[in-house]
Amino acid sequence: MLNYKKFVGLLALLPIATLPLWSQAALAETLKTKSFNISITRNCPEGSVTCNKVTYSGKNLKTGASIRLTGKTIHTTCADGVTPCRFLGYEFRNQQYLYRVTEDGRLQVYQGKKLILEERGVRG
Repeated sequence: MLNYKKFVGLLALLPIATLPLWSQAALAETLKTKSFNISITRNCPEGSVTCNKVTYSGKNLKTGASIRLTGKTIHTTCADGVTPCRFLGYEFRNQQYLYRVTEDGRLQVYQGKKLILEERGVRG
C-alpha cells in the first residue's frame, strides 16, 4: 500500500512528467470539398517547420467510405537547397496513390503520376 508521503511525492512530480505531452500537442485542420470531409493532424511539437507525422482522415460524402493515412508536410527549399522555406501543404501515400492537400485548399489525388481527382475546398 502506498503511504501518504510517497503519494504526495508522486503528485509533486506529476506536472513535470506530463510536460512533454503538452509540448507535443497535435495541431488539427479541416478541409471540406464537394465530395470529401478531411481532417489533417500534425503530430509534431509546436513550432516544428517540417513534420513527418501528419495524419489524414478523409470521408467520402457520397459513399460514406473513410480512409486514414500518415504523411508529411511539403515545402519549397531555400536558396541553400536544403533548408525548408515556403509551406506548400501535405502529402500522403496509399500504395500507388498519392494524396496531396495544398496550402491553398485543394485536394489532389494521383495514381502514379496521373492526376485523377482535384477539388478545391473550404477550411473549417
